[in-house]
Amino acid sequence: MFINIAWFSVWMRILVDMDGVIADFEKGFLDSYRKSYPDKPFVPLEQRTSFHVKEQYPDELQPLVEGIYLAKGFYLGLPPIEGSLKALSELAARGDEVYICTSPLLRNAFCIQEKYEWIIKHLGKDWTKRMIVLKDKTIVHGDLLIDDRPDVIGVQQPTWKHILYSQPYNAQVNSKRRMTWQNWKSVIDS
Repeated sequence: MFINIAWFSVWMRILVDMDGVIADFEKGFLDSYRKSYPDKPFVPLEQRTSFHVKEQYPDELQPLVEGIYLAKGFYLGLPPIEGSLKALSELAARGDEVYICTSPLLRNAFCIQEKYEWIIKHLGKDWTKRMIVLKDKTIVHGDLLIDDRPDVIGVQQPTWKHILYSQPYNAQVNSKRRMTWQNWKSVIDS
């Protein structure tokens, strides 16, 4: 009897960031900010040039900006990035070992719990077993890290290769591997 061993093997271990990659932090922030402060100026997503949203607002507006993403319910209310949930399911179905690898915003007392609840709401409870929450992603072993942050650094040399998830605020970064959920197959398999 022939058993196809390849079916049981893992293709790759892929670490996927949460905010800005599968959960739309930017849309969640901008929608909340504009609803809360309709008379205040805002920075449209296509004009964002800094990873940290607060850095693009004048000093007098920064407390309002922080108030949005430090509020209870902010992380749980983030919409999924288009195509992300389907792509994660496809990656897992093809045999890849997929983990959500996310850094918490420690100044938000609700962040970790809400990220956990977000995973249950959008991907199902089984995906919580694939959730890694930590500040230093370099200590997690993997083949690939998909992250919107251009400079993922930490205490050790990472085992993974960084794939930059394209966002307007990282467009100026020169990256050999850049992807969206529309082209993920060609980038990951290259």
